[in-house]
Amino acid sequence: MSKEEDNKAVVGRWFTEFWGKRVNLGVVDEIAAPDMLLKYSLHEPRRGRDDIKAFMTDFRAAFPDLNFWGTADLIAEGDYVVGQWEGGGSHTGAWADQGGMIEAPRIGCSGGTPSIVEWGPHAPRGPHSLWAIQV
Repeated sequence: MSKEEDNKAVVGRWFTEFWGKRVNLGVVDEIAAPDMLLKYSLHEPRRGRDDIKAFMTDFRAAFPDLNFWGTADLIAEGDYVVGQWEGGGSHTGAWADQGGMIEAPRIGCSGGTPSIVEWGPHAPRGPHSLWAIQV
């Protein structure tokens, strides 16, 4: 398997297990770099495994049926992977980053996400680790 195919597998797993219908926060410890950066347009950037897991725990409390899925093949070149997705969920509780309730009872959205994957024993953040995601 090529480096690009390996990178697409890492990013595909991230979207399936972190953003999919059934969240697996263990994937953060398994494939995220210790200082991973998560940029999501509705809040300040989050950095590090614990901060990213806390973000998703709060997000899932506010949107318990949250689910995102890919809508096109992932595209990879070198350490970069880009994916297209859509999804949404029902808003049932406060979302801490927004300072209270969001008015819409259900959200739906779509977009594209660039990702950076680092490979090899000499990668600055560890072998084959997901380093940055911007949603």
